Order: sequence, then structure tokens, then C-alpha cells
Amino acid sequence: MSRNKTVAVVGATGAVGAEMIKVLERRQFPVGKLLPLASARSAGKTVTFRGETVTVQELTENSFEGVDIALFSAGAGISRKFAPFAVKAGAIVVDNSSEFRMNPDVPLIVPEINGGDVKCHKGILANPNCTTAITLMALYPLHKAFGVKRVIASSYQAVSGTGAQAIAELRQQVEDITAGRPVQPSVYPHQIAFNVLPHVDVFLDTGYTKEEMKMQNEARRIMHLPAFKASVTCVRVPVYRAHSISVNAEFERPVSVEEARKVLTGVPGLQLVDDPAQNRYPLPLYVAEKDDCQVGRIRLDCALENALAFWVAGDQLLKGAALNAVQIAELL
Repeated sequence: MSRNKTVAVVGATGAVGAEMIKVLERRQFPVGKLLPLASARSAGKTVTFRGETVTVQELTENSFEGVDIALFSAGAGISRKFAPFAVKAGAIVVDNSSEFRMNPDVPLIVPEINGGDVKCHKGILANPNCTTAITLMALYPLHKAFGVKRVIASSYQAVSGTGAQAIAELRQQVEDITAGRPVQPSVYPHQIAFNVLPHVDVFLDTGYTKEEMKMQNEARRIMHLPAFKASVTCVRVPVYRAHSISVNAEFERPVSVEEARKVLTGVPGLQLVDDPAQNRYPLPLYVAEKDDCQVGRIRLDCALENALAFWVAGDQLLKGAALNAVQIAELL
């Protein structure tokens, strides 16, 4: 790929957009021109790319002339409105929102799992939900070896998954509590500091949240496994960055811890960290700002037949969002 690609980043001043710009530079993506786009409120701000200052421009319907690849990370509403204009102008869109993930005409991609699906795009490709992507980095190799039937999982999701305002809210609440000042929640319905909230996204009539259903629905598309089932509880925890997921997975074929460890050793984008005797297991603190996810605490499930329990952690701003999007662009 030549170095003259014009790359637009929609939502360039947000947490994921800023990370996308860093990843483009760090992975030496062939960017000839970077076009940071954001709302009118953020237009005029600047970002740094390859040591140069680049001015953020206002996102409009006419922003995409001459753009080759547009990385979107500004929410479903923005993607719904502006992605068609990008495609019409000749750009290929990699969208980080939920808008297109379940559209059968839009490939939903984790490059290490179904990278070949990019060939089926019609101008738009979708990035999966962060928790789904991180979980599948460990689950999919096990599925290839043993054939996954269903999963029961609980996520422990960092506040950065909500955005920059949530990071600031957690920091402010910690300061307020330690100083003896009252806490005023605004981003979340309850105090998040020194607390956990079993509430990520909006509740559905079933009692699950939209976030909790994403793992089943998106994993079916990514793994090409339409019968896959997942019962998930998503929990917001007072961690600044990186998600963790506790997974209990039931398989069709006989499983063992030894075989599982072999399967998970050397998987691209995944590190096996599994030595409980030495207190070695994946921690969000240690995967933050790292490209690779980690898996550990692998054991035979004592309550399910032919099942494994394990723990996965990964940086949801990277593998769960910005890194995965840039990897999709690299496949293009």
C-alpha cells in the first residue's frame, strides 16, 4: 500500500478517536494525509500526528472528498448520518459504533478471526463491541479446537468504555470521597468510585441490557456460528482502562486444561498468563495500553459438563476499538 492514503478520523477528539490517531502512527499506517473530523464544538482544536500539528475540521456531508479510508468513532447516530456520504464520496468506512454491526451487508470483523470477510464489503465494515472482541480473542481458538456450544460470562468493564467524561467522573469522585466531599454522579446513575454497577447500556424487555446481548449476536456473525448462545452480565467497575471477562464455556468435544493451554499458546494478539501459584493472571492494570489481550485462570468447569472456565483481559480502547479498526484498515 502506498503512503498517499488520505485517512479521515471521525470523532478525532474523543477517547477512541485520539487512540486511533496514535495507532495509525505507531503501526506506520501509510497515511499521506490525516483528516481529523469532529463536531462544530471541537472544530479548530488540534491533534498531533508524526510530530506535526493538525487542525480538527468540522464534520459535514462534504468532508470526505478525496478520502480513501474513514475511521468512524463518534456514535451510532453520527455513523448513520455521515457514513453514507463517505461511501458516496469513494471512501471505505470502518465504523466503531453499533450502527452497522448486525447489518448482513456489512462485515463485522476481528482480523485474527474472520479477516477474510473484508473482501465482502460494500463500502462499510464494522468493528465489534469491545467486550465481544476481547472475549473472542481467547474463545475463538478454543472453539476451533473443541467446538463451543454456549457461554456464560460476566464482564468487568472500565469507565473509559463510556468515554472521556466517565474517566473524569471517576477521577473526580475518588478525589471528592478522599477529601470528604459529597459525590455528584452525572455520567452514571450511581457513584462509580469504590462501587460496581451491574448496568452497562440500556435495559431490554428481557431484563438483559443491549450490551449483554451483543456478545451472543455479534459472536454469531464473527465466528460464523449462528447457533452460538451466550448469557452475559455486564458490570461497570472503577477501573480507568481495560476490560476483563470471566467466561464459562461449554464445548462439543472433550476438553482438558493442558490442551487448552496448548491451543492458547502463540495465538496472534493473545498472551497466555496462567500461573496462579506465582500470582500470575491477566490484570487490567497490566494490559492497559497494550495491543495484546491476555488469558489465564484456565480450569475445568466444575458445574458444567465438558466446559472450561477462564479469565480474559484486554485494553478496550485498543483491541476493543482503535487497534482493531486500524487492523481492519490494514487488511484493506
